[in-house]
Amino acid sequence: MAHAYTPGLKVTEHAVLRRERRLPLKGQVLVKASEHVSAKTIVARTELPGNVQTVNIAAKLAIDPAKVPESLVRPIGSSVEAGELIASGRSLFGLMQQKATAPSRGTLESVSGITGQLILREPPIPVEVDAFVEGRVLEVLPEEGVVVETEGTFIQGIFGVGGETQGEIAVVNDSPTDELRSEHLSETHRGKIVVGGTRVSHATLMRAKSLGVAAVVVGGFDDRDLRLLLGRDLGVAITGSEDLGITLLLTEGFGPIPMADRTWKLLKAREGHAASVSGATQIRAGVMRPEIIVPTRGEVKARKAAAVHTGVEVGSLLRVIRQPHFGRIGTVVDLPPELNELESGSKARVMIVEFVDDRSRAVVPRANVELIEA
Repeated sequence: MAHAYTPGLKVTEHAVLRRERRLPLKGQVLVKASEHVSAKTIVARTELPGNVQTVNIAAKLAIDPAKVPESLVRPIGSSVEAGELIASGRSLFGLMQQKATAPSRGTLESVSGITGQLILREPPIPVEVDAFVEGRVLEVLPEEGVVVETEGTFIQGIFGVGGETQGEIAVVNDSPTDELRSEHLSETHRGKIVVGGTRVSHATLMRAKSLGVAAVVVGGFDDRDLRLLLGRDLGVAITGSEDLGITLLLTEGFGPIPMADRTWKLLKAREGHAASVSGATQIRAGVMRPEIIVPTRGEVKARKAAAVHTGVEVGSLLRVIRQPHFGRIGTVVDLPPELNELESGSKARVMIVEFVDDRSRAVVPRANVELIEA
């Protein structure tokens, strides 16, 4: 049987997943191997060096820089509070008493008799890393973090923005072809992962944010609304660090695209379950997809001993990722081995795809599709 390799998205009821949770700097790991952790368990902690403040003591006291070290009223290494006196001196032939105070809380780190400047280091910035998903600690990375293993429903999206979050899944539309509107949302959705159908508008997303919704999962989103949301054009498609107050995950793409039936049914089946969502997306090298993980804690047994992914075959479910059929979902009905001439005049290998919405068929270059893996 003919087949082709095409990278694809995972949309599966059961998967065993491992997530590495690593600190940006070496620090302290707070859990042990084999320990059960919840999504919000803090697994590692460290401190980033505080910001540096430069204080021009010579200018503030109107004295020669060489006299600045002896003007300090607290020795180097002392901790000071914001507004606390740190140096004093006399100017204008000793007639004027001048004082310098700390611009913020911190530690007096160093002083220069050449520039007349004092370096004040603000308090260290604590950084904590949580487990992100409920599971068990598979491996401890000494002073760096852990690897958490979990099993459950796993759904990858096309694109997302916003960071990691957790919450209970709430499906608010009746059909994957329905649009998520403001009237579907209420105070009961605070802290939840709201699942809609074909699209959500910027106004509705802001309504969700004001209600405290943790994340919104829909089929599509308008690109002009994305500019409104981010306040800029996206540019290089690397997301996940935006401070938006809400996470948005698109399962299909941009525009009003009904959520794929398989994705909709899986999320519907997991309604009321706790889930972890990440909007982090990276399109280029080291591809990263936004994801939804719903730990099942043994409720779902593995249907197969091990899934063997051989690539795209006749019968494979896929999504077209380029025009003129962008976003449409279909199944492969033929994989002709010979090269075919495209409208551009170039030659490429193609596949015959039957779309699930109207059973129409089209010839699609193999590079223009993305496999939906179960």
